Amino acid sequence: MEELRLGIVEAKFADIVWASAPISTKELVAVCERELNWKRTTTYTVLKKLCERGIFVTENSEVSVLISRDEFYAMQSEKFVDDTFGGSLPAFIAAFASRKKPSEDEIEEIRRMIEQFGKE
Repeated sequence: MEELRLGIVEAKFADIVWASAPISTKELVAVCERELNWKRTTTYTVLKKLCERGIFVTENSEVSVLISRDEFYAMQSEKFVDDTFGGSLPAFIAAFASRKKPSEDEIEEIRRMIEQFGKE
């Protein structure tokens, strides 16, 4: 994937596609006109950019998802941890927890996640 980040406008558009796919380009243009006040050309321009990045694909006037929303944001998070904390998840958690103390429920949820990943 070329670029892991989405601008605010691209993210709004991507959310529409993720929520609606598969969707015809005609229907997508109508949704973007209604929800984003976009012209057809704007919809096609942004769609082309996100297809070039490998997030969506258009075939026979139908838009489909190549990378799900969860997968996309997981990849973006992984890149952030790699770039900012040298790939160290403990360093990221320590930095995050130093500013915002996790609740007991959050700590327990993290423990369960770690235990589950250890079983895989």
